Amino acid sequence: MFGSMIRYFSTKPKPKMKPIELKTPPEQTQTITRVIFDILKEHGPLTIGDTWERLKEVGLRGLTSKRHMKIVLRWMRERQKLRLICNHVGPHKQFLYTTWFTKSNMRQARPVNNSSTTSSPVNNSSCPKSP
Repeated sequence: MFGSMIRYFSTKPKPKMKPIELKTPPEQTQTITRVIFDILKEHGPLTIGDTWERLKEVGLRGLTSKRHMKIVLRWMRERQKLRLICNHVGPHKQFLYTTWFTKSNMRQARPVNNSSTTSSPVNNSSCPKSP
């Protein structure tokens, strides 16, 4: 018991993350967030890769890279415009971005051998944070 108490007090707490500040002008930020929101609203829960592919099809000028898109998605999550859900399929996890009011049409991450197994969304608290 004494050893576990020492281990508990020797670990440092996780540092608080400061809020994200976007460096783009407000008009451009509004355009980018509106397009991302419309894509996620129209095409349901999407992974980061799927969202990036849809944005490349649209040809949005304000977004410079996939990394920039990830920062904007995280900023939108902070502002509670989007939410992140975790989809478990067997041992695999899939993180999907969606709007707050979209009904989730969960797709399986990888085909499972048993066709009787269905996937169900799991609360974010049981899933580790996505990259």
